[in-house]
Amino acid sequence: KIKSVKLEQGSHLTWAGQFENQERAMHKFAILVPLSIVIIFILLTMTFGTVKHALVVLLNVPFALIGGVIALYLRHLYLSVPAAIGFIALFGVAVLNGIVLISTFNQLKKDGMDDVLQRVWEGTKIRLRPVLMTATVASLGFLPMALSSGAGAEVQRPLATVVIGGLITATFLTLIVLP
Repeated sequence: KIKSVKLEQGSHLTWAGQFENQERAMHKFAILVPLSIVIIFILLTMTFGTVKHALVVLLNVPFALIGGVIALYLRHLYLSVPAAIGFIALFGVAVLNGIVLISTFNQLKKDGMDDVLQRVWEGTKIRLRPVLMTATVASLGFLPMALSSGAGAEVQRPLATVVIGGLITATFLTLIVLP
């Protein structure tokens, strides 16, 4: 139908309003999110003193991303600015859980536990409860937002859906795949 609109010479059509704001915000996120991940990687490398451990912790990010995308798809929601903000919050929790586990493995090694399998088993056993509590508390906290239907639900639902879905897959990675 837009093709059938006749414009005077020198006139043009532009999309504005909410669409324009969403486009602008998504372009900013396309720059800020990778930059944030690079900064987190540098900080993790400085913290652990090794690139290997930093990369292992950052493996949580793609697993969290997968869970968030699947959750959006299952709830028939779209990637929006609130969903993108949810991904940022999700990445923070996922990285934190990875740091907790890797730090415990490193501490057990410093304490003299040389057998890698024993260290992984013991470290995972020690940190199982804190990792599960972090994911469970965050998920339960976001559940009312994910189920909301009143005023502001168009912002709350995608944000909470991303966090809950991503925490499921990120927690699985942290406790099963990462060790």
